[in-house]
Amino acid sequence: MPDPTLAASVRQSVDALAPELVELRRDLHAHPELAWTEVRTTSLVAGRLAAAGVRTVPLEPTGLLAEVGPASGPVVVLRADLDALPVDDLTTDPWRSAAAGTAHACGHDVHTVGLLGAVLALASVAERLPVRVRAVFQPAEEVMPGGSHRAIEQGALADAAAIFTVHCDPGVDVGSIGLREGPITGAADALEVRLSGTGGHTSRPHLTQDLTFALAKLLTEVPAVLSRRFDPRSGVSVVWGAVSAGSAMNVIPAAGRALGTVRTLDPVAWADAEAVVREVVAAVLAPYGVRSEVGYVRGVPPVVNDPAATAVIHRAAAELLGEEAVQGTPQSTGGEDFAWYLEHIPGAMARLGTRTPGGPTYDLHQGDLRVDERAVATASALLASIALTAMDDPEIAGNITGR
Repeated sequence: MPDPTLAASVRQSVDALAPELVELRRDLHAHPELAWTEVRTTSLVAGRLAAAGVRTVPLEPTGLLAEVGPASGPVVVLRADLDALPVDDLTTDPWRSAAAGTAHACGHDVHTVGLLGAVLALASVAERLPVRVRAVFQPAEEVMPGGSHRAIEQGALADAAAIFTVHCDPGVDVGSIGLREGPITGAADALEVRLSGTGGHTSRPHLTQDLTFALAKLLTEVPAVLSRRFDPRSGVSVVWGAVSAGSAMNVIPAAGRALGTVRTLDPVAWADAEAVVREVVAAVLAPYGVRSEVGYVRGVPPVVNDPAATAVIHRAAAELLGEEAVQGTPQSTGGEDFAWYLEHIPGAMARLGTRTPGGPTYDLHQGDLRVDERAVATASALLASIALTAMDDPEIAGNITGR
């Protein structure tokens, strides 16, 4: 384990910062920004780090890198995401979103301030750190294929030995984490199907291509057919999130569209998914004569937690929170662009508990999401502890010294 006096100093720093971190989180929650527009969020983080004397490098168009520790040499990377979602904030908290139709409904405000607190705490002992710690405040996680690509292109992983992150989990109590070695998320792609055809009066559907009926078949039949085209163990699913066609009860429209996601737990199935989806969409719509245009964006592969990196998080969390606070967690079908970092270097993601014990269980990507704000300081202390533990881990250290 890391130097106990160093670890204690970092924990004390987080404790002292905790009230400020909660206020910063509320500030970001009240002023959410969508992918690639996180200008205010980036400025707030940069300003607070500059006040602490932490060196930063801006990312384009938004986001930044920050470093503490030695000015050169190998790096342990910590990452947070900045963007919010295009949903309404349905809470009644004083710090509810002031931006109509935009909310931090995935907890990225917690991620951002959690990492900010970790950097500030590590900066307080910067002269004692044996290797650099780089914080990646990444834009645009909520769009596909995600902002991690641009962060990597702009140096996020330069000289990096390993990378770590946390993600809010409203199904886990605050003060606990969910952890899993191997795949912890699924692959996720974006799907859009646009239909066009001859419209007309609802009294004469035989003189039209009855686009609304074809659209309904698309919505139900594509997921059904795919369930028979893939091994059930691959977890392939299509779920629609937005559907539109027509505006009057007695008019068959000439255009419509459906937006959804394609998710899978299996990398092999993910490689085949696009071709099979396109084939199935065409086959389902063929009897109705409508024209279709399929937009398919390959999003993210599964996040696969490296065994050594997962063990680092486990040791850090057990030391900080207690062994009982480390829970197993199942693989989810949710997508996370943290996966792209793991295509380059080892790393791991932990699920950060945000539920008040005995309180309601919320869901991510919903406007009523609430988090127990004690999770902010927990995230800061955990991320800082992970960095210190990684420096002391034989396998991670071997990756560092072998570069």
